[in-house]
Amino acid sequence: MAVNSIHGRPYEYLEQWLAALVESSDDAIMSKDLNSIIMSWNRGAENLFGYTADEVVGKSVTLLTPPDGHNEEPEILDRIKRGETVGLYETIRQHKNGARISISLKVSPIKMQSGEVVGASTIMHDITERKRAQERQELLVREMSHRVTNVLAVANGLVALSASTATDPKSMARAIQERLTAFTRAHELTRPGLIGGDEAESQRTTLQKLIEVIVAPYAGFGGGGSCVKIDGEDITISGAAVTGLALVLHEFTTNAAKYGALSTPAGRVYLLCSRTADDFVVTWTEKGGPHIDDSPKKQGFGGVLAHRTVKGQFGGELSYAWNPEGLVIRMRLPLQRLS
Repeated sequence: MAVNSIHGRPYEYLEQWLAALVESSDDAIMSKDLNSIIMSWNRGAENLFGYTADEVVGKSVTLLTPPDGHNEEPEILDRIKRGETVGLYETIRQHKNGARISISLKVSPIKMQSGEVVGASTIMHDITERKRAQERQELLVREMSHRVTNVLAVANGLVALSASTATDPKSMARAIQERLTAFTRAHELTRPGLIGGDEAESQRTTLQKLIEVIVAPYAGFGGGGSCVKIDGEDITISGAAVTGLALVLHEFTTNAAKYGALSTPAGRVYLLCSRTADDFVVTWTEKGGPHIDDSPKKQGFGGVLAHRTVKGQFGGELSYAWNPEGLVIRMRLPLQRLS
């Protein structure tokens, strides 16, 4: 064979060839002995975990394992000692800087010609982005389900409340049509991914105008005028902030329409907007709705979504006070995240 004739040193050449193959691979590849001590470490592993070979060779592989995952290694080692391959599976490992990395890995026994198992080789792939995409997809599916349920419940509430204030079938039909149109307009603002690029700039508006769009389907309920009142300071918000704020305000409003002040003709919602040196604060106060006996035992998906948006997108805070006379929500938003 050709390999046997190169420089008259076939085995030495083959060893160099295999070493170069491993070192040049983009995959993270390492080997360890039966005491879980790292014996070799390629460039792919260095890129994935941030450690050089000099930093990890001779140390325990548990260096890469988060504290809550140390029970994995003994199980893997037991299987390797029996000559078994640990098939592809997903787990968490730790970068040199402490960050947790989602990876898939496969562990195979290293055997001598005699069949003796002397260690194991591990091939690892970074799947962090794939896991994040999967989580985003699952969140979107849950949000879509939540939205559909909300739309049906709110539409039913709009019909019921319109009927309670209508004087004849025509006025009732007109009221329902106007409120459903306003609800559709508000709902459009909450679609994830709607705002972006040049379109985001075109959506630039003020916070109070955004609130008016969101609450418009309910503003005319009650015989004494608008059942939603907005007071205080206003602020211009960027197109990038519109979708997130619309999503949160839409959640407040639909929950009030299903369970709170906007579920009854006598209910009222008062919004007070104020500015501090660094933050903009919106206080949402409900009155005249059903009596509140206690706070919910479990936070629903909508509440989780609102908290994630306020904290994750804006770096703000969201708190709820379940007072007997009505819910009070306080939302604090850093000014720099709104402009």
